[in-house]
Amino acid sequence: MLRKLQQFFTEQMAPQDSGDVEHRLRLATAALLIELSKADFEQDSSEREAIEQLLQRDHGVTADEIETLMALAEEQFAEDNAYHPYTSLINEHFSPEQKVALIDTLWQVAIADGEISKYEDHLIRKISKLIYVPHREFIRSKLKVTENGH
Repeated sequence: MLRKLQQFFTEQMAPQDSGDVEHRLRLATAALLIELSKADFEQDSSEREAIEQLLQRDHGVTADEIETLMALAEEQFAEDNAYHPYTSLINEHFSPEQKVALIDTLWQVAIADGEISKYEDHLIRKISKLIYVPHREFIRSKLKVTENGH
């Protein structure tokens, strides 16, 4: 399953022209959100709905792409470097503000089921380090989402 997910992203994220960078960034964001939803070993329906809404509304990912990603992401990533294709693309193209917005989105998915598990917290912390979001922004983002209730 992991091989199928990696193959999908290799095909979808391969640079074909300069116009598809935005599409590849949306797919990278989707992959991170999906992995987060599985971090606590339960993929809650409210988290899945939050992912679908956020990806469609904020990132323009189609319903078909979301279904494909969800189906392929059933198996958890086995290696730490599995995040590298997504985080390196984000590091290359996202501004610091866009990176913080991504962390905000991750927190929104984590709290969609009413609580943030220690596994979700750990993964968001890990992703924020991989995309070089300062710790103070990581904390500020978490507080903003938790104080607003979602």
